[in-house]
Amino acid sequence: MLFLSVMPLLLRRAAHYVIPCAALAALSASPVVFAQSHETDLSGPAPALATGFSSSSEAMPAAPEPAAAPVSASAAGQDNSYGYHHSSWTSHLAFEGGGGVNAPSSDDITWGGNFTVGAGYRFTPHFSTLVEYQFIDDKLPGALISETGATGGNAHIWSFTLAPVLDLFPKRSNDVYITGGGGFYRKVTNFTDPEESEYCYYYYCGIGVENVVVGHFSSNQGGWNIGGGFTHRLGGIYGDGTAKLFMEARYLDVLTPASASSPNGLGVAAVSADTKIVPVTLGVRF
Repeated sequence: MLFLSVMPLLLRRAAHYVIPCAALAALSASPVVFAQSHETDLSGPAPALATGFSSSSEAMPAAPEPAAAPVSASAAGQDNSYGYHHSSWTSHLAFEGGGGVNAPSSDDITWGGNFTVGAGYRFTPHFSTLVEYQFIDDKLPGALISETGATGGNAHIWSFTLAPVLDLFPKRSNDVYITGGGGFYRKVTNFTDPEESEYCYYYYCGIGVENVVVGHFSSNQGGWNIGGGFTHRLGGIYGDGTAKLFMEARYLDVLTPASASSPNGLGVAAVSADTKIVPVTLGVRF
């Protein structure tokens, strides 16, 4: 009987503590379930946002990489410009300088020497044109000198000419060329005699003998020449040097007039028309 009377009191106390505890336990457990369900949803495929479109989480195709810029010859370590002498008008400039001997081809002149310089423009590897200055110093024949009564003599010829040059094998180390041209020539024929003259050497002066011009005559005229030569290219650092050694021979005809004059009171000197010489020249070209 005592147990029955106490039982309702125990049930009321249990309900007072157990129900709140159960509710608290249920609330504390619900976030775990929600977190688990949310995690499960993320692991699955994302729902389509709209018809014909996929989720933004799908992998987008990679953008094409830009084409690599072409590598220039200079960046690749190659130089196709062949130096400054192929990149501007100055690379076409041509120069020459040399000297040699003259063989006579007419009766009023003998052996001598020559000096030649020139500059011009190289239009193509095969063709160039030079403006040349040449000085020729030759002796006179003994028969011509004796006509005047002098003891010596010489002929000086200087000229400015235009000379085209045709190279047959310009890319080879050894080349052959043809040249010729014409222009202005001045010839001065001098007759000399030995005369005493004073000379000084540092602090000493004395009397010596030297050949002095005692008579001369001159003429201005045109002339022409034609010939050919051989060149050998100097290697250069990279085997592309522009300097060439040359050897050439030309036939030169100076159109001097025939003359029979008495220079400065000397005897009459008869000179035939035209002065013909074969200059042979050695030198360097660029």
